[in-house]
Amino acid sequence: MIEFNPSAFGHLRPFCTRVFSFGKGIIKRHCRFWIFPSFNWVIAVGSFLTFLLAMACAYLFLFSRFQPDIHSYEIPKSNSSVNECNVFRGSWIKDESYPLYNASQCPFAERGFNCLANGRRDRGYTKWRWKPKNCDIPRFNVHQILEKMRGKRIVFVGDSLSRTQWESLICMLMTGVEDKRSVYEVNGNKITKQIRFLGVRFSSFDLRIDFYRSVFLVQPGPTPRRAPKRVKSILKLDKLDDISNEWIDSDVLIFNSGHWWTPSKLFEMGCYFQIGASLKLGMPITTAFKTALNTWVSWAETTINANKTSLFFRTFESSHWSGRNRLSCKVTRRPSSKTGGKDWSSVSDIIIRAVKKMSVPVTVLHVTPMGAFRSDAHVGTWSDNPSVPDCSHWCLPGVPDMWNEILLSYLMSKNELSVP
Repeated sequence: MIEFNPSAFGHLRPFCTRVFSFGKGIIKRHCRFWIFPSFNWVIAVGSFLTFLLAMACAYLFLFSRFQPDIHSYEIPKSNSSVNECNVFRGSWIKDESYPLYNASQCPFAERGFNCLANGRRDRGYTKWRWKPKNCDIPRFNVHQILEKMRGKRIVFVGDSLSRTQWESLICMLMTGVEDKRSVYEVNGNKITKQIRFLGVRFSSFDLRIDFYRSVFLVQPGPTPRRAPKRVKSILKLDKLDDISNEWIDSDVLIFNSGHWWTPSKLFEMGCYFQIGASLKLGMPITTAFKTALNTWVSWAETTINANKTSLFFRTFESSHWSGRNRLSCKVTRRPSSKTGGKDWSSVSDIIIRAVKKMSVPVTVLHVTPMGAFRSDAHVGTWSDNPSVPDCSHWCLPGVPDMWNEILLSYLMSKNELSVP
């Protein structure tokens, strides 16, 4: 409750006095004109309206000046990326308490994303925190989160950028584990690009964090019989990936897709689309992506138990390729001051529109605007293969950590990771 304090208005008394004196003067000055109604009624009415306008301005000034300062924190509601506080609209601010971990001390951060270990000298890119315009993201509290996650299974599904977020989350949570040996990959595998499944268990907390590589989400297939020679493989747009049954039994399920839906990853590799038994050689990539997403939507609505599983879909991550053929990769020393149009993506729009129509609750992690500023945070030439520049993937620690802070804050604020 907000209490009224009359003394707080004391400094406005001269202003109010001037307003009322002005109105009183107008009325007194123009009353004498009423004896000449045929000549002066317009002036009188106008003066009276001016007085009312002055009073209205005074009221609005007082009202706006003393509105209560309310600080609230809300993560976007299900099936929407925008709410009273849109955490994805804001700016990056310098914060010396970052980064949250040392990638060289985390065995699950693959060498290709550990830019500092690969020779990058400036550490400034690790010192930025995302600040939403109208709220704050709660500070990362690893011990509280680990307790809330006890007994849970978190699953990431998507491409290499999904794997980056998966690695980031593991490294963040390992900072709260005393015995690092109690955290291990369930099959003893090293973190590589080729393996379709990777699972890390935090045995002290009975917590699993899994990654499934499914870059298109729908099912790939071999060349159909009697297909043209240019067709080397197909995507079955009406069938979800055949490993999808392994995703179902999870408490938190995070998807991403879009980066492989390009001519260079599809048509130039001889990969085309199929629906049912019909080969769709002339189908545009955008149409195919929409069709694949509709398949994912149908699967989620008929398969996911919303009472058990919290469902997320992350939008397209901004890249910073430049040049005529978008082959130049210039990594800056600081975040960009402007987005250069990279805060918008047609892929992200397709995802958001698809999710809005769903009957099951899905939260869009609309990270596209956030990444648009971070031309400083890409891998560049500081990868395990410096001869191939990279302006798509992110250094670890870095931008993906902020995605996870938002993800965890959503789960904690909604109490969806309650203690069993």
